[in-house]
Amino acid sequence: MKKFKKSTEAAEKVELPAGETNGQEENVGQAEAVQNVTAEERPEPVAPPVSEENAQKVKKFSDAVARIRSELKKDVVGMEDVVDNVLCAIIAGGNVLLEGVPGVGKTRLVRALGKTMSLPFSRIQFTPDLMPSDVTGTNVIEKDDNGKMTTVFRHGPIFANLVLADEINRATPKTQSAMLEVMQEHKVTVAKQTYRLSEPFFVLATENPIEQDGTYPLPEAQMDRFMFKLIVSFPSQKELADIVSMTQITMDETAEAVIDGQTILEMRELAKGVPVIDEVLNFAVDLVTNTHPELEGGSAAAKKYVRYGASPRAAQALITCAKVRALMNGNYNVSYADIKALAYPVFRHRIKLNYTAVAEKLTVDDVIKQIISETK
Repeated sequence: MKKFKKSTEAAEKVELPAGETNGQEENVGQAEAVQNVTAEERPEPVAPPVSEENAQKVKKFSDAVARIRSELKKDVVGMEDVVDNVLCAIIAGGNVLLEGVPGVGKTRLVRALGKTMSLPFSRIQFTPDLMPSDVTGTNVIEKDDNGKMTTVFRHGPIFANLVLADEINRATPKTQSAMLEVMQEHKVTVAKQTYRLSEPFFVLATENPIEQDGTYPLPEAQMDRFMFKLIVSFPSQKELADIVSMTQITMDETAEAVIDGQTILEMRELAKGVPVIDEVLNFAVDLVTNTHPELEGGSAAAKKYVRYGASPRAAQALITCAKVRALMNGNYNVSYADIKALAYPVFRHRIKLNYTAVAEKLTVDDVIKQIISETK
């Protein structure tokens, strides 16, 4: 046994001629290189050439967004990422769910947005006794000039361009269901009559994550109709001091209108034309696929921590919003960085974690980060 051990050690210490290897070191290096290649190190694709006309449109687009940001700073302290994502979703034509504890400025942000975009704004305070007709409107019987009884439809508060659904999870499932058609198809059906909403139309809903009394969790079908779910965190110490100083002067919003609804629609049309190369498109599709533990191509993180993966709407939202985000940053092409940054607000409310993730105290964002790192 001792002789065998010595011969093995000798074999391991064999010196090779200069310039030659035994292949083992080379294979180890290649394996380490493969392990170190993550989604963060994926090289960005070569951007296609941009015409002078499109370059000017991109600059006009980013300048408009910069003006909106500047006006919002008059009423909203901090929350830069939340503001950018809300603007991205609004321009893309999606709905946003804002989650945060009371008093962090969710409602103020939405009201300020209505002013900067010069859009008709309405606020619906959802409560357990709120009825669907209180949201959509209802038919009432009135007398006309001739004294004849006629049926007239009275529009509800949903008939606005920007609707704040405050504490949406406090409404009963019956009232919540009244929002499904509105959020997806931008129309209201009452007594077999369909009414179209004016464009642009957005629903920005808020919910309190810590208050559970008298709340009704939003069903998956309604959650899926929100393009983004954004977490509004508690402000830092400096931001809190700025908030107190601002509100001592006035509690009203002072932001001024810088764009209008027609401009938003034009910006949306420009975003639709932003090119997406096949590599970036496939990366977005792979990300969505990797959230499904039941699929063969699902990531290891999904198989371990995810119960249900993201829906096809997630892939649509990723690409649609990535185009807008690229224009906001002054680019006329979608990059991997755009997809990775938007994966969090797009997946956050569409992925359902299992008991293993709960036991290990992992958040949805923790699992999304692992899925992104495993997508190659």
